Amino acid sequence: MKLAKTLAAGGALAAFAALPAWAQDAAPAAAATVTPDASMVNKGDVAWMLVSAALVLMMSVPGLALFYGGLVRTKNMLSVLMQVLTIVCVAALVWVGWGYSMAFTAGSGGLAPFVGGFSKIFLKGVDATTFAATFTNGVYLPELVFVVFQLTFAAITPALIVGAFAERVKFWPLIIFVVAWLTIVYFPIAHMVWYWAGPDFLPANPTDAGFLWGKGALDFAGGTVVHINAGIAGLVGCLVIGKRIGYKSEPMAPHSLVMTMIGASLLWVGWFGFNAGSNLEANGLAGLAFINTLVATAAAGLTWALIEQIVHKKSSLLGAASGVVAGLVAITPAAGFASPATSILLGAVATVVCFFFVTTVKNKFGYDDSLDVFGVHCVGGIIGAIGTGVVADPALGGQGFFDYTKLPAVPGTYDMGAQIVTQITAVGVTLFWSGLVSAALFLALKHTVGLRPSAEVEVEGLDINAHGERAYNY
Repeated sequence: MKLAKTLAAGGALAAFAALPAWAQDAAPAAAATVTPDASMVNKGDVAWMLVSAALVLMMSVPGLALFYGGLVRTKNMLSVLMQVLTIVCVAALVWVGWGYSMAFTAGSGGLAPFVGGFSKIFLKGVDATTFAATFTNGVYLPELVFVVFQLTFAAITPALIVGAFAERVKFWPLIIFVVAWLTIVYFPIAHMVWYWAGPDFLPANPTDAGFLWGKGALDFAGGTVVHINAGIAGLVGCLVIGKRIGYKSEPMAPHSLVMTMIGASLLWVGWFGFNAGSNLEANGLAGLAFINTLVATAAAGLTWALIEQIVHKKSSLLGAASGVVAGLVAITPAAGFASPATSILLGAVATVVCFFFVTTVKNKFGYDDSLDVFGVHCVGGIIGAIGTGVVADPALGGQGFFDYTKLPAVPGTYDMGAQIVTQITAVGVTLFWSGLVSAALFLALKHTVGLRPSAEVEVEGLDINAHGERAYNY
């Protein structure tokens, strides 16, 4: 699929969590097309994007931290909270340092489609007077608003990974992994699927885009960059680190499903910023992403409960919460492309597949994905990413795509079969690069500083040994 077929929906629809157009980085030939200024900024858009950024941050801390923390044993509760909190802190600083530049500036030479440059390292040249494009011709955001919105995505993605090998990883080697993984995996993938010249500049610079953007991949809010990316890294990590001591022979029930429920609820609420905020504008398409995020998730949570009733004769809170997260993951790439009706179907289908992986597949192969990061995030992300090619079809009530190589942008002709192939390509590239590099990083750390604590430490618990504290003192 050509570069023209990269973005679905009306005027401002985002194909990914945020795909900015940087007037400052555009080639001279395009510079004369438009000169962004404050008159092109809508205060409602700015307010919505700042609120969305705060909602996404809430997904990590406290949402994800409590969701994961409740699922582990009491002796490891605090360690999970500390891991998530510290990863958010580290990712924020790395993003400002070099991540934003690597993800959202034009690269150079043959690497340009795969990774950005360092022209905006430590936010050089970025201030309150610079602008980032939305998905509507002539509509812009203050660049710092876009920077902070994308920062929250960079923060939650590596935090998701830790659930796959919870209760058995050293703290500081994990943080070293996060810095390296963000730099080598997350930022290049983000560039490949999120970077493009923007609606006012792409016509004059039709090749100024990331590799997967140029292929025409559709992803409204980060199914590949966030969920598949983190999910496959988590699977690799749990395989390299190995199973928990006592896995399958000792009880390892969640110590507080109440906290898990609170965390899941915070994730659901925060996800409206994640998905609806990815539209970059406060308009009808943000509303579409909002309702799709709600109904797909509702369908997924109910479907998991129904499956458990059929299979186990009881519907569990843990299962319903898992279904909710699976639905949120699946709708993420399709949130602004699908209709509410097809969103419901997508959420339900994703839950069936995720349930199969979390129960049957994991048991068959025996890998210890502690909190089902692979089974929910990677598998759900794959179903959602490929399913986006189906639900975006206007014939099924979808939004289609816009051809941004035209000025102003015009609707394109949708080809479901070709789009599905493109979606599969994006999934494959993400799985390959994240899986390969994650394996190399985990193995390097395992054979140098070490990844796993001693057996004595693991049995006693990470809380008291790694952090000198306990989650509960009574």
